[in-house]
Amino acid sequence: MTSATNMMEPTSRAKDREPGIVEELRAALIDRYLEGEMPDRASARSRLVGLLADHVRSGRWRLSPTEQDRLIEQILDDVLGLGPLEPLLADPEVTEIMVNGPYEVYVERHGRIAETQVRFADVGHLTRVIDRIVGAVGRRVDESSPFVDARLLDGSRVNVIIPPLALKGPTLTIRRFPKRRLQADDLLQLAAVSAPMLEFMSAAVQARLNILVTGGTSTGKTTLLNVLSSFIPHTERIITVEDAAELQLQQRHVVPLESRPPSLEGKGIVGIRDLVRNALRMRPDRLVVGEVRGPEAMDMIQAMNTGHDGSMSTLHANTPADGLDRLETLAMFASRELPPDAIRRQIMSALNLVVHLERVPGGARKVTSICEVVRLKKELGVEEIFKFVQTGLDDRGAAIGHFTATGRRPSYLSRFAAYGRALPPSMFVETPAGTLGGQ
Repeated sequence: MTSATNMMEPTSRAKDREPGIVEELRAALIDRYLEGEMPDRASARSRLVGLLADHVRSGRWRLSPTEQDRLIEQILDDVLGLGPLEPLLADPEVTEIMVNGPYEVYVERHGRIAETQVRFADVGHLTRVIDRIVGAVGRRVDESSPFVDARLLDGSRVNVIIPPLALKGPTLTIRRFPKRRLQADDLLQLAAVSAPMLEFMSAAVQARLNILVTGGTSTGKTTLLNVLSSFIPHTERIITVEDAAELQLQQRHVVPLESRPPSLEGKGIVGIRDLVRNALRMRPDRLVVGEVRGPEAMDMIQAMNTGHDGSMSTLHANTPADGLDRLETLAMFASRELPPDAIRRQIMSALNLVVHLERVPGGARKVTSICEVVRLKKELGVEEIFKFVQTGLDDRGAAIGHFTATGRRPSYLSRFAAYGRALPPSMFVETPAGTLGGQ
């Protein structure tokens, strides 16, 4: 019994003193490199190993080799990385990280949310990590600017909001993207779309139709936009416009533009609308706007109407019809002098297709509707060409269903043929449940 107690004593004491050990080593590492740039991880690890070894030899700290290794990695993550979030960022199955203050961290895996055991030491610890994230892309978050959109170096989308707006403390949300860019075939394997739907969207992009991708939060709009953009010929010049750059286009001739928040003096802001206007002076063959959510909607519509066919964007909306309504409302913010009917006519002549995504029960993301934009009397409307039909739930609560055409033939078939993408009429025949593999 005595023997076992003695063996456990170093671990117990290490845990009792661990916060002090971590803080002292962290401070020593930062002080060592205060006058110059921080080292790479290998150099910093070597420095920490030496510092820790000196303290262990002196008898000041009793730590096993395993405890030493763990502490060193913890400190390196804190000083050079994103602290306790590093293991979550290394997990390829984590698609979303949600930090609700220092003591509450959730993740999403396979469309389901679960709480983790990850914790920050205190509010200051979380604030340092947030400052490191936003500072790396030239942004800031403070009392005068209490929320911000940013991105990690790997392209992951970041949103931060701090007190007094966030009542639980600094709140950090990270939307992650796969290290390997998803391809069209991946969408088929994930049953996010059917082969006929994918072929139709490919033909639409190559025939230079203007496409709006709609859906709710975290439905895969940016991922689908990346896949759609892969169908653009490599001979074309593409300008992308985003709040926080996250599109990963595969073509070589791509010019990405990113908005800029105001400086500490409240000056120098460059918004999406400014970038869209400037992009039109850059001789684009295609304009891809990551998301429209303000007056830039009108500039995008006008761009689609003035020779920039084949442009694409995303928009938050619950249905394709809601997407058109919201687009009209956003455009009206920019052109209050234009009557609503004039704006509708511009949207009607500019926009060709709406592709809608949803997270179905169970968390899977699917293209649930592909619609053609039509004019219904004095209103804008959509006519569905393809859809996902849910027929039930499996024993895990996940949606069961199939993709099908609706029987409506789109009005762009002759245009597809002119671009060398003639599609067979059989593609648009409605199919019974199960015909497409019960996806």
